[in-house]
Amino acid sequence: MDERQKDINEAANEKSRFFSRLKLGLQKTRDSLTDGIDRVVNGPAEIGPELWEELEEVLLVSDMGSSVMSWVMEELKKCVRESLIREKKEIIKILKELLIRILEETKVDEMSSIKEPCVVLVVGVNGSGKTTTVGKLAARHKRKGERVMVVAGDTFRAAATEQLQAWADQIGVLCVSQKSGTDPSAVAYDAVQSALVKKMDRVFVDTAGRLQTNKNLMEELKKIKRVVGKVIGNAPHETLLVLDASIGQNSLSQAKLFNEALGIDGLIMTKLDGSSKGGILFNIIRELKVPVRFIGIGEKVDDLQIFDPRSFVDALFD
Repeated sequence: MDERQKDINEAANEKSRFFSRLKLGLQKTRDSLTDGIDRVVNGPAEIGPELWEELEEVLLVSDMGSSVMSWVMEELKKCVRESLIREKKEIIKILKELLIRILEETKVDEMSSIKEPCVVLVVGVNGSGKTTTVGKLAARHKRKGERVMVVAGDTFRAAATEQLQAWADQIGVLCVSQKSGTDPSAVAYDAVQSALVKKMDRVFVDTAGRLQTNKNLMEELKKIKRVVGKVIGNAPHETLLVLDASIGQNSLSQAKLFNEALGIDGLIMTKLDGSSKGGILFNIIRELKVPVRFIGIGEKVDDLQIFDPRSFVDALFD
């Protein structure tokens, strides 16, 4: 077996392993969403108003949101009418395709390396798993053979710097930090300048994450974006928002505020393994038109994976 085939097989095995973990991680969402759909479809109600009402309740309980639920139900009824479906089980197949369609509306490919250091700003509130996510992203790109730097831009929380340094030591990447209380934009500015000199491929900037309603935080993040742009003209090349899936509708509120202030390029949903509110993904994507780039289903370094809409829905239903 040649090396190329071995790489293909290993990638397929990794995908299979992650799908198994994804199914396990989404168990609580499966319990609230797909098990509820199964109960309705296999219940006594025939195709009609009573069945539709029961399905609406199930979708709402999963934190999918009223606007998404309304769209899904409208499209579902339309498909049932046009295809003259008589078997209730066919409804599940239609539902799956509708949910995949929502998630694929904003799907984008992972950003490839560019000639200058690719600067990625990672934002989110404290407790969302932001610093851990930076470590996992760094490990992902280190495995690809890239020269990676992580930047401890959350200078207000000493534990964040220590945590990021621990990740850097574990995966073997450079971590840039300064003493607690240093202006975060100054840290980012110096780090990106250093990345240019050291010819880094990718720079991940961790940021502070006090409450998203704190205007000063948003101004601080805007300043970081401005100053790194002075070092590299079009930096940051990506701004990724880390959201905690377990907080449901509150994550939609966070996403709206961060997006309005900073212009978010992509979302990373963490803690899906501990939440019954995975339906919030559909709501956020539909409302913001911002793609989910990665999902996290555990604490291990490889528990952060590229988000694939079809695999996600398959893991919910199969």
